[in-house]
Amino acid sequence: MSRGDDGRDTYREFTEAVNMKPRELSTWLETDESKQVGWHKGGRSGGGESVGHESGRKIIDLLRRKRADLSEGDYKHMRKVVGYVRRHMAQRPSGDVRDTKWRWSLMNWGHDPLK
Repeated sequence: MSRGDDGRDTYREFTEAVNMKPRELSTWLETDESKQVGWHKGGRSGGGESVGHESGRKIIDLLRRKRADLSEGDYKHMRKVVGYVRRHMAQRPSGDVRDTKWRWSLMNWGHDPLK
């Protein structure tokens, strides 16, 4: 694990950043709002799934698995999620964010800033 830890710090930071339950995130990922935000590999015209939407599916899997079954690759994705949530939260727009692409993008990564 990074920084000499055995994954405890990464796991803790991940579970603090991800504040949506697996079922809640799964339901969110089915919405049109979820599918219309984020960066798509190959550009927006390339179609396909956005990076954040794909991450959301991975997050659901991580949340449903036992900690003992997590691989180094899983911890790497957890660190990616934590970094994204922290960076995106620092860019919070002013005003009501309820129906914004900013919030929807964060929710694809498992974090609802209204919670």
